[in-house]
Amino acid sequence: MSAARHCLHEAIVACRQRAPAVLAVPMDTEGSTYARAGALALFGADGAQQGWLSGGCLEPEIARCAAAAAAANALAWMDIDTRDDEDLLSGSAVGCRGRLRLALLPLRALPGFERLAQAWLQRRGGLALALQADGRVAAAVAGEALQWRLPCQAWHGAAARSGAVQVPPPPRVSVFGAGPETAVLLPLLRQLGWMTTLVEQRPRWAAQAVLADQALACTPSRALAECADSEAALVMHHHFELDREALDALAASTIPFLGLLGPTRRREDLFRLLRPQQHAQLLPRLHSPIGLRLGGSGAEAIALSIAAQLQGIRDVQQASAIPEPNRCSVTRLHGGDAAAAALAPLRADSGARGAAR
Repeated sequence: MSAARHCLHEAIVACRQRAPAVLAVPMDTEGSTYARAGALALFGADGAQQGWLSGGCLEPEIARCAAAAAAANALAWMDIDTRDDEDLLSGSAVGCRGRLRLALLPLRALPGFERLAQAWLQRRGGLALALQADGRVAAAVAGEALQWRLPCQAWHGAAARSGAVQVPPPPRVSVFGAGPETAVLLPLLRQLGWMTTLVEQRPRWAAQAVLADQALACTPSRALAECADSEAALVMHHHFELDREALDALAASTIPFLGLLGPTRRREDLFRLLRPQQHAQLLPRLHSPIGLRLGGSGAEAIALSIAAQLQGIRDVQQASAIPEPNRCSVTRLHGGDAAAAALAPLRADSGARGAAR
């Protein structure tokens, strides 16, 4: 649901400007559809749009209905079914041969919604949205909940119905260290819906702070308290001692996904400077070298491979569909059986991934 971040950001702007914007929410789907239940798209005045619910074939009709819902300040329902074989044979088929049941919510009829959107963007919790057939709408993020009552409209023969969806909070990634890859990686991750934090205090890379949602000009150990709720942390200073300091700090964290840029030999050299206890803390979570084996070389290819791997971890089901990267055999460190056993679960030696960094 990478568009949710951008849709809710634009929804805040529309609410504050009292603009005639409509939030389109798939409440239910059947068959093959471009968007899943809980996806978001925002339709504004003059054809403005954020997010997609199809490959572009359904949006003109959704925009038309959204404009009518905005004009009436009413909740509208759409039932779009593209499974008809006759349309397919006649050459007039659109969509992905699935069924999409949409709710169209005019934001001007939802006073206070911007507060919930802001709380969602601040990662206070997921957005819970519930609609009743009589026009009651309830939304909540964390401990804040709002309710409204709207008149109802129906389109495309769609009957008013009840339903509920959950929009999980945006994932967060903390990047420890800037380098040639971050100029591509940070904007790409933000476009994909990630909230990004860059931890970098070296003057050479200070300009890249503007590419992240949050920048921390401090050491990795000082930054850790601020980054503790991240779903992922990437260590990519291109500097041995700073990478060691980052791993030292991250060992005691609970961040579930850790990525280390650089070849296997460099990782082993770094681990020789860490305690065996830290090996056991890091290795079940560590992906090193970070990135999927997509092919290509250079900063842009490395950034793409890292973003692709992070996308795979956003959803457990999605991640399970991705082939497990090649496991690596790791040499014994500190000469201890316990250390060797701790190294065994190392999950990833994957790769396009920066073997020469």
